[in-house]
Amino acid sequence: MSRTVDIPQALKDSLRKFRFARRNQGSAALVVKINKAKLVMEEVEQFDNISIEELAEELPENSPRYVLLSYELNHKEGRTSFPLVLVNWAPTTSETGIITLHASALLDFQTTADVSKVIEVRDGAESLTKDAIDTQLLSS
Repeated sequence: MSRTVDIPQALKDSLRKFRFARRNQGSAALVVKINKAKLVMEEVEQFDNISIEELAEELPENSPRYVLLSYELNHKEGRTSFPLVLVNWAPTTSETGIITLHASALLDFQTTADVSKVIEVRDGAESLTKDAIDTQLLSS
């Protein structure tokens, strides 16, 4: 399979470690960007026990990111789960070239991260909220 952007083994290992980490409280995130010059994905940062609003403030306003999110989800019947979701952070203010590259590599990243649920965020920090994620995850 031909790839536009390479996912290095170190990032694959980091994704695997993040995926299988035991969590019993709070949300955690692993943020990945594309290095346009090298056509390679790079881990930007990991956050533990971060609120969605804090995460939204950490993400760049004009640059797309893939955010692997282990999310603390409280269900109506009282139980708590920690689904793994992919937040496709793709602000409309991003440069066309990088947003196109980001879009072309999304499916490959999603497959490598082994995540089935993708949440699209295009309108910046105001559209990445706990309520918005709860609504999308509890309705599916």
